[in-house]
Amino acid sequence: MTVFGTGILFYVNGTQVTIDDVDLDMTLLQYLRSTGLTGTKLGCGEGGCGACTVMVSTYNVDLGRPTHATANACLYPLYAMDGKHVVTVEGLGSAKHPHPVQQRIALLHGSQCGFCTPGFVMSLYTLLRNNPNPSELDIEECFDGNLCRCTGYRPILDAAKTFANDAWKAGANVGKDGIARAPETESKGCGIEGCCQTKKAFSLPDPARVNGVSEASDCAKTSEGCCKGAKGSEGCCKTKDANWALVEKSEAVAKFRAYDATQEPIFPPFLARYVRGETEPTEAQRRELHLRTTQDDAQCTQVFRPLTLDSLLAIVKEHPTAKLVAGNSEVGVEIKFKRTQFATQVYVGDVPELRTVERCADGVEFGVNITLARFGHELQTLSRELPEQSQCYAALLEALRFFAGNQIRNVATVAGNIATASPISDLNPVFLATGSVLTLVSASGSRRVPISEFFLGYRRTALAQGEILHKVFVPHSRPREIVRAFKQAKRKDDDIAIVTCAMRVRVDDAGRVEEAAYAFGGMAPTTVLAKSVGAASVGTAWGDAALLGQLVAACHAELQLAYTVPGGMAEYRTALACSFVRKFWTLSCAALGSGDIEPHVASEMEEDARTVSHGQQAYERVSDRAIVGHGVAHVSALQQTTGEARYIDDMPAVGAELHMALVPSAHPHAHVLKVDSTEALGMAGVKCVLTHEDVPGSNIWNIFRDEELLPSRTVHHVGQPVALVVAATQRQAQAAAQRVHVTYEVLPAVLTVRDAVAQGALFAEERKLVRGDVDAALAASDVTLSGTSYCGAQEHFYLETMGAVAVPRGENGEMDLYASTQNPTEVQMVCAEALGVPAARIVCHVKRMGGGFGGKESRSVLVSTLAALGAQHTGRSVRLVLDRDVDMQISGQRHPFYATWTVGATRTGELRALRMRLYSNGGFSHDLSLGVLERAVSHVDNCYRLGATDIVGRVCRTNTQSNTAFRSFGGCQGMLMTESMLCELADHINVPIEHIRRINMYNAGDVTPFSQPLVAADWNVPRMWDQLEREASVVARRAEIEEFNRTTQFRKRGLAMVPTKFGISFGVKHLNQGMSLVHVYMDGSVLVAHGGTEMGQGLHTKMAQIAAETLEVPLSTIFISETATNTAANTSPTAASASSDLNGYAVYNACKVLADRLRPYRERMHDASFAAIAKAAYLDRVQLSEAGHYATPDIGFSWAENSGLLYFYFTQGVALAEVELDVLTGSHTTRRVDIIMDVGRSLNKAIDIGQIEGAFAQGQGWCTTEEFLYSPATGRLLTQGPGNYKIPSALDIPRDLRVSLMEPEQPNALKTIFSSKGIGEPPLFLGASVFFALRDAVMAARKDNGVERPLHMECPATAEVLRMACEDDIVELTRIPHGQRQGVPFAVRI
Repeated sequence: MTVFGTGILFYVNGTQVTIDDVDLDMTLLQYLRSTGLTGTKLGCGEGGCGACTVMVSTYNVDLGRPTHATANACLYPLYAMDGKHVVTVEGLGSAKHPHPVQQRIALLHGSQCGFCTPGFVMSLYTLLRNNPNPSELDIEECFDGNLCRCTGYRPILDAAKTFANDAWKAGANVGKDGIARAPETESKGCGIEGCCQTKKAFSLPDPARVNGVSEASDCAKTSEGCCKGAKGSEGCCKTKDANWALVEKSEAVAKFRAYDATQEPIFPPFLARYVRGETEPTEAQRRELHLRTTQDDAQCTQVFRPLTLDSLLAIVKEHPTAKLVAGNSEVGVEIKFKRTQFATQVYVGDVPELRTVERCADGVEFGVNITLARFGHELQTLSRELPEQSQCYAALLEALRFFAGNQIRNVATVAGNIATASPISDLNPVFLATGSVLTLVSASGSRRVPISEFFLGYRRTALAQGEILHKVFVPHSRPREIVRAFKQAKRKDDDIAIVTCAMRVRVDDAGRVEEAAYAFGGMAPTTVLAKSVGAASVGTAWGDAALLGQLVAACHAELQLAYTVPGGMAEYRTALACSFVRKFWTLSCAALGSGDIEPHVASEMEEDARTVSHGQQAYERVSDRAIVGHGVAHVSALQQTTGEARYIDDMPAVGAELHMALVPSAHPHAHVLKVDSTEALGMAGVKCVLTHEDVPGSNIWNIFRDEELLPSRTVHHVGQPVALVVAATQRQAQAAAQRVHVTYEVLPAVLTVRDAVAQGALFAEERKLVRGDVDAALAASDVTLSGTSYCGAQEHFYLETMGAVAVPRGENGEMDLYASTQNPTEVQMVCAEALGVPAARIVCHVKRMGGGFGGKESRSVLVSTLAALGAQHTGRSVRLVLDRDVDMQISGQRHPFYATWTVGATRTGELRALRMRLYSNGGFSHDLSLGVLERAVSHVDNCYRLGATDIVGRVCRTNTQSNTAFRSFGGCQGMLMTESMLCELADHINVPIEHIRRINMYNAGDVTPFSQPLVAADWNVPRMWDQLEREASVVARRAEIEEFNRTTQFRKRGLAMVPTKFGISFGVKHLNQGMSLVHVYMDGSVLVAHGGTEMGQGLHTKMAQIAAETLEVPLSTIFISETATNTAANTSPTAASASSDLNGYAVYNACKVLADRLRPYRERMHDASFAAIAKAAYLDRVQLSEAGHYATPDIGFSWAENSGLLYFYFTQGVALAEVELDVLTGSHTTRRVDIIMDVGRSLNKAIDIGQIEGAFAQGQGWCTTEEFLYSPATGRLLTQGPGNYKIPSALDIPRDLRVSLMEPEQPNALKTIFSSKGIGEPPLFLGASVFFALRDAVMAARKDNGVERPLHMECPATAEVLRMACEDDIVELTRIPHGQRQGVPFAVRI
């Protein structure tokens, strides 16, 4: 009889942990965080963002050594940890003693908000533990399961790639001469691109140089530098034209710690003995486990962990309905998001018989519980060792190439992929096409089942009760047999398939088809064989050109999808299936030598060969300032890379803290008839259920006072909080929230902006800009054109979801609110109103946010106030931290915009008039929609003289969450409307779009539609345009692209150059003010408080630089603890890219007063330290604290009169993007992007470069992969997490990204703090250059297809949009006639 163990033993960061009473519902992430290891973050809960990445090490008995793998701790069951060692970010190093990985990411600006950073650190660290000598490509691909929303990835990749070079890996040694050099590394040349000594392209600064100068180079010997006229803009490090970005990188490199893989901690020796079964009788023994829970509210009540196949089969026989768990990547998601309960679970990850690999004469038999990562390694070995028989294995490798991320592949198994019977499985089509055979086993025996007989229906298989998957047999390929796999997803990496397939053909010696199989996923409820396509192939001459048309037609006839098909995209999915047939036919013909396929045509069908990305940054030296302007790293970077930085949910519990969960509305529009909380109140741990009746003060909030905290009568969108549950634990609160029963009277709902316009569902306000006589100008124009433009919503996807902790002080109604918010004053005021207390008794604290991007400007107020309600009612601290799906349902997004327009122009494209009607989807309440609309209306002009203008904007009222601020705040939407219009005008009059942009570009002195002249000192777009056109060789590259497109059919390239002009100021006058409070202490340290909040944009760093510069002290002297309403009162939100301007001047004003007070002491105490000076002043009773204030001068605009100054100045830029499009799938690669940005005299050039790159990536995502979809049937948001909402990954960024800062010709002309400019939002629209480059590529494809009419393309340009816009014969074949588009579609853009 088996003796089961009842507890688990594992190690965390080298320390043994034993748990006897295991919480069977607990994940590894929850356990780690409960012990205080909060560096590992919860970002999504579904293994899609990588914020929870840890390294899990296991001892491999077969190999006789430990193996290391990244894993998503949010999915990893705690009960599966027995015998394993987990290493978290805290186990690597600390801010005082960081690991080289942590230090380099910090020093090279790879951490902005920092919430994702521990995950990136652990992914890179694990790679180095497995491969101390990785290539740059290895490094880039190790991050395919990690997402970052702030940086744009480039600085993370730059820092990581230093471990790919032996010299960099060894760090940098600084000799007595002060020169930093890599050990045993000789430096030659100055490192500048085109240097006369090296003639090498520059990538990263050589660690052998400090300040960009090598001791060995001629640079150190000549005053004019070694390059003597090197080509390019970077110049030489010894001249005034040096690229100071490289110099500052060298200074960072000089601080690198050496990396020595031999010094990493060893695998715990006891754990190795424990796994091998070699522990002493007095020590813990590794046994099979039977874990039971003692918790009353547990969802999982027992778990078995067998160690042999026989034991597993016996357990399954006794518990035939038990859920088998291996990687938990599917089960974990079902439990969390589908609320599925599996009372009995069996962990099969430690059964060796399920992980075998056996070679047979005619194929290979794989144990199905082999992880996907190991499966890939085995397939690579087979492909290398059996090249003549490897077609099936190579196809499986193709399917694995873009399968999930590393963290998932390291734990997910082949069995999980097969047994879940997902209709969009990546592997099952390959198994089906290759004729693979499964071995099923039970306690009573085994049987072999062809996989073609295994899938019985949607998520149903041929597994009998008590039966499990054991092995899968994959046959060797035979001579003259070709097998290929294809996949298309919304994003290339770490994404689920839209359509996936595998195809196989075998021909005889005469070239006639003997066998053919076409297997598809995403085209039916199960993975299916397209039998008619196979039948059409057999017996034919494979190279016959006529056969291709027959195969495509058969594929369409068999697989055509209905308009209302689940999953949507009916036309696109059918087009993909047919396109994959074309790809396969072409590639297989080329491989077999059948037909007349030219090699270049076949190469067009292949996936892009992945190349390593690289970036260049350029800016000039700051010579007149000691600290301001220099590219110092984020002041919290090391705390963020080491996991020490605290966010809201990292705060330890305060007293007997409670948790809150929301009861969401089930309908988009309905009256609430009854809220029944009886069942919930009877559940374990529940303290109270709150409704609108429990709000003691005002239940109304929002700027326009048109929104309720909790609905008294009507709900207006799915997910709107109807009630609140407060309980002892988060699990109890969330479980009880599902037991609050709400009765509704359902009302009609409006979701989309177009429907709202058609139905007149509009808020009352409008904003208009009218200049000149539009009717007359249109009548006099050579050409008039009318049309529409549209851009969709965008989710902020800050990695830290909204959260707050409310702590009552126990007297006078006082309360501390710790919130993830950009708007602490609004949190304070709304909470005070809701609780019925004066604002002075509420203090809102903000340490930092894990990203904000505008999403936490107003909507965070609701979350904080609800937490405060719970705290007031219970008298205890209450924590409310939203899960990702809940956050996305209630937080509001970027406003979708729809425009109708009529434009007048000359035949050469000079604009004469524009009439435009702009409509935004505001959601159910005003929120900030009017401000967003104002900025959109005032940015319609972008950088162009429009002629006479009549621009009117309205906000639509719909039944979605209230849309809100998002980086660019309407500016990018307004500009996109016009840029799309100009493209259609260019098509209509057959004039190049760049010509239209350039000839209509503003000149200094021109006046905008909002009556603001463009002054010469602050109008630099034409200069940057001409500079970029010259330096990026636009004319030559355009010619190269045209030649490429002339000689290719299925791949097209596009090029687009786009400018931007972004006004800096709040649209509401009174918000244009900032404040600060500065304390100088007797020890010389300085505490600065100001009105801005830190969300990763480097605001605190810039404020510290201003303070240090003004007080003339080292930067290390300055400390900024937090933003709080008791030290910074009546603050403006951190938004509008104005926070550095407003708060920076306020900090300067306070520090200037203090500096003046201390100046007599400095003059008297010449060589004294600042501490001594401060102490002397204190002893003389000098005031060492000072408040500062600043109000933007001259600002103020009247919309009614179209007069006044709307924006204090403009931040400007130009971007050039080059892309390559796969015409048959719509997939694309961004080959190169060049950006020039005018940021005035930057406060921190490196941080501003990071803001440009991060904003560009967000703009690129908005215009391409980020599609926000709703169900028109239910009003429910369909894109609720990283599984189906796709922000760019590290492998989506431009392969070549070049960013430079323009130096102003009149450096001190701006009346801003140190003549700097705001930078957070303006670069975002430059991401649209990718959209317009893709449009250019589509136009080339349409030209080949004989389509001459203008192209109407809406944003985002997803793969679906791009593929269908090419309008080739397959697109025409798969179009569903309008008369057949009946019923409700699966999804709509709003």
